[in-house]
Amino acid sequence: MKRTALFVLISSALGYAAVCALLFVAQSSLIYHPRAATAGANTAMTLPVDGATLRVSHRPKPGNRALIYLGGNAEDVSASLAGFSRAFPDHALYLMHYRGYGGSTGQPSEAALFADALALYDRVKTTHTHITVVGRSLGSGVAVYLASQRPVSRLTLITPYDSIANVAAQRLRIIPVQWLMFDKYESWRYAPNVTAATRVLLAEADEVIPRVRSDALMRYFQPGVATLYVIPGTGHNSISQHPDYLTLLRSDP
Repeated sequence: MKRTALFVLISSALGYAAVCALLFVAQSSLIYHPRAATAGANTAMTLPVDGATLRVSHRPKPGNRALIYLGGNAEDVSASLAGFSRAFPDHALYLMHYRGYGGSTGQPSEAALFADALALYDRVKTTHTHITVVGRSLGSGVAVYLASQRPVSRLTLITPYDSIANVAAQRLRIIPVQWLMFDKYESWRYAPNVTAATRVLLAEADEVIPRVRSDALMRYFQPGVATLYVIPGTGHNSISQHPDYLTLLRSDP
């Protein structure tokens, strides 16, 4: 009987260790889901960065206003170019394809996406003085970091989180994800340094980012910086299909 109990205990421990090891090895493929670009191929610009060349879906527009868009982990941002063109007719548009996405070279990682966002901002800043930054889902973490490091005119976060590690920990309670994950996207760490007027858009029935994780992020912004708006009847992926979505992106926080 003791041998059977010991065997079960050892088997369970080995199985648990195997699951942890699998999650550690496969974490990059669980976070990043590269998509090919399907639209606006003739409107793309290239941005050389350290170790890669990025593709940026681009709508040129003379003037001092520009918008940088940082999309979700499984998003083809070129598909959003038409909608942003309608919502921001007076802005030049720059929609970044992460490394490995939409014709960009290299491999995505938190450090790489952060550095690439800074590089794109610095490129845009040479011709535009007022830059709006919009980040969705995974891209909200990149956007918060960018706005904490560079002066942006406005910041919009769509279905954001306080950290990806906290999202994973809430879903995988028995797995020590905080120890296993190397790309944590800790937006809570950078939010206190954001000074731009910030609008946070949440999906009422978000099945990917728990509401508690978005609410936790809100508490890290300085008082008066961020305002929250919940779009009714939407989920994590359907929020952009709501008729008020583009209007809310355009309107002041």
